[in-house]
Amino acid sequence: MRVLCAFPEAMPSSNSRPPACLAPGALYLALLLHLSLSSQAGDRRPLPVDRAAGLKEKTLILLDVSTKNPVRTVNENFLSLQLDPSIIHDGWLDFLSSKRLVTLARGLSPAFLRFGGKRTDFLQFQNLRNPAKSRGGPGPDYYLKNYEDDIVRSDVALDKQKGCKIAQHPDVMLELQREKAAQMHLVLLKEQFSNTYSNLILTEPNNYRTMHGRAVNGSQLGKDYIQLKSLLQPIRIYSRASLYGPNIGRPRKNVIALLDGFMKVAGSTVDAVTWQHCYVDGRVVKVMDFLKTRLLDTLSDHIRKIQKVVNTYTPGKKIWLEGVVTTSAGGTNNLSDSYAAGFLWLNTLGMLANQGIDVVIRHSFFDHGYNHLVDQNFNPLPDYWLSLLYKRLIGPKVLAVHVAGLQRKPRPGRVIRDKLRIYAHCTNHHNHNYVRGSITLFIINLHRSRKKIKLAGTLRDKLVHQYLLQPYGQEGLKSKSVQLNGQPLVMVDDGTLPELKPRPLRAGRTLVIPPVTMGFYVVKNVNALACRYR
Repeated sequence: MRVLCAFPEAMPSSNSRPPACLAPGALYLALLLHLSLSSQAGDRRPLPVDRAAGLKEKTLILLDVSTKNPVRTVNENFLSLQLDPSIIHDGWLDFLSSKRLVTLARGLSPAFLRFGGKRTDFLQFQNLRNPAKSRGGPGPDYYLKNYEDDIVRSDVALDKQKGCKIAQHPDVMLELQREKAAQMHLVLLKEQFSNTYSNLILTEPNNYRTMHGRAVNGSQLGKDYIQLKSLLQPIRIYSRASLYGPNIGRPRKNVIALLDGFMKVAGSTVDAVTWQHCYVDGRVVKVMDFLKTRLLDTLSDHIRKIQKVVNTYTPGKKIWLEGVVTTSAGGTNNLSDSYAAGFLWLNTLGMLANQGIDVVIRHSFFDHGYNHLVDQNFNPLPDYWLSLLYKRLIGPKVLAVHVAGLQRKPRPGRVIRDKLRIYAHCTNHHNHNYVRGSITLFIINLHRSRKKIKLAGTLRDKLVHQYLLQPYGQEGLKSKSVQLNGQPLVMVDDGTLPELKPRPLRAGRTLVIPPVTMGFYVVKNVNALACRYR
């Protein structure tokens, strides 16, 4: 069972300079290939735009967007977050009250918060007055003692600072947090490599436990969900609770069989069908892996497999990606938490929305390892800034993209994959810097050369705001810091988020996408019919 709650909506507005006009130029192409996105869910993929080496800098790419009707509408909380149960082990919960961490979380609202992860399989719920006497290892009194010890140690440290509040002095919390992080990381590594896990018992009013070491087929799992639903309905506070599952892994043959059995029995019981996705093995990943289009496209195939089973039994049922990570085994330092990992994350967001997935939950917002959005020192990582821009600029309505340009002729046995990926949405209507009817593009350029894009059709002669995200520092793609339009992104000294300032493009300017970068482009005042109403 998953615990989900919604973050309150927060959309700060920022003042920005007025943009310039984007005027059309005379375009002549030796060969024009018009490509449009199909209306089928499985075929809604970014379009390949490549060309012969001798024409790379001589050819413009024409870009237009269908503005009459959206092809998809995803959940308002499409980009959501996860916290792993490991944070409650050894008293990590006290750090969630950090003013800095709360500010970072609020920046990604509205969102669902999923409390779950690998350790959920070893989490027990008991409603006992003295659970420390129950069997199954140390009870919550043990963990409460650790929690109280942290409070005492914090009070001692704060007394030395004349009683100032923790939230105003994050250095005290950081010292404790670093110690906890080191201890917890060792515990998790030991459990991971020995493949043995310790149980954790909580006093909460639930009696749900996943039995370790016992196989359950899809039909039986479906029956369990039906039974759980019947147990929840008589309880007033749970009578209208949503139920999500079965939270399967990679859709291989045996997993698809499990999902098929589950949907046959309990497809109508769950509010959304859930699964998880991991791109690569964290122990062998290299920085260039994040630029491989073959890797980026594995998600699309998995989506189609799951949609096929779901639509067989419950056509139109919502599907959630309830847990996505770039690399397994907790991630890889200087890779999973670097700028390079952002290509996978941003492409994931675009591909899921295009193919009709209603919600994606990022694992994890904050905890151990390197797949998170915020590191163990409460510093936002590149994927956090990507997520923040996405939240501020991208609305739930997905638009069809039409691209025209020169393309290589496919060779026998060779697949032409997309190194330039373009997605389009209605601009977030909560962002008061842009009027309804505006469109936001987000573009990923995996080429080693810059790409030039000319806005055409409904986008012609419109004003554009650029939000170009690039690595900051000497580490390049491995950098854990980013810059927005040439300015480094860091939290303000008072603990607030910085203003995300766009770069207005001058009149008639072609969009120039630097090599191996990603960015957002708001096309203002398009008056798109699909975007004028909620």
